[in-house]
Amino acid sequence: MNLEESLESCVVRMMEVAAFNVSPDVTKALRKALDREESDVAKINLSAIVENIEAAKQERKPVCQDTGTPTFFLKIGEDFPVKAKIHEILRRAVRRATKEIPLRPNAVNPWTLENSGDNTGRMVPIVHVEIVEGNSLELTYLAKGGGSENTVQLFMLSPVLGVNGIKKAVLEAIYRAGPKPCPPVVVGVGVGGSSELCLKIAKRAALRPIDQPNPDEKLRNLERELLDMINSSGFGPMGLGGRTYALAVHVDWAHKHPASLPVGISTICWALRKSVAKVHSDGSFEILAPEVV
Repeated sequence: MNLEESLESCVVRMMEVAAFNVSPDVTKALRKALDREESDVAKINLSAIVENIEAAKQERKPVCQDTGTPTFFLKIGEDFPVKAKIHEILRRAVRRATKEIPLRPNAVNPWTLENSGDNTGRMVPIVHVEIVEGNSLELTYLAKGGGSENTVQLFMLSPVLGVNGIKKAVLEAIYRAGPKPCPPVVVGVGVGGSSELCLKIAKRAALRPIDQPNPDEKLRNLERELLDMINSSGFGPMGLGGRTYALAVHVDWAHKHPASLPVGISTICWALRKSVAKVHSDGSFEILAPEVV
């Protein structure tokens, strides 16, 4: 098997693992939410979610019927042999995964409403590329469902509003979202950059493991404050009341223009279907997360 074939097989495996398995950090957070819950309705919802996770893993069926839009974040080593063909390899892998796993086809032409039937199309899969040192390739895959994607929001704030304006924007986004993103959610917050960059930062931030603290103490404290504020809303699991609407809030940032304060908020449903893999230049690869079953 050559490098291109190995990379394609790696991506198919990543998509399979993400479809059937929820990351241990997310599962642990859901169980913790269940243990501290007081509302009977919330307990029923959280219990059903935990049972769903176990059933999907044991029966090898997708965790959710909406198997998402395939999104990839790539860190490509400057000496990794395959670069120009990477998009086509990913497209081939997504087509294979859709057929073999199988996954529901979700790529639809916005003008004709025609479904491509294989989760690929114009600019899909969605691919974000970063060139780094080294000769390997690290891939992070996210299956982003339509419900949680529909509640992603952008705020272009006046810079004079500062941190208090950012907090207000996050809370406003959550109140607008309500039950639509299938809570409990993980909330990614991207601050700065530009309109499109802050949304990318937010989505990427949401993928940080829940049990991995923000290395910046000020942001770590802000995340805790926002999480407490969101959960004090009482929206709870599935928006039906309870103590846990969000499992975590993750904040990241970029420098910005002095005249603007972009804030992107990306909600991701409780399933948070993601996987991480590393492909070496010799064609070998390893799935780094979640735990492979």
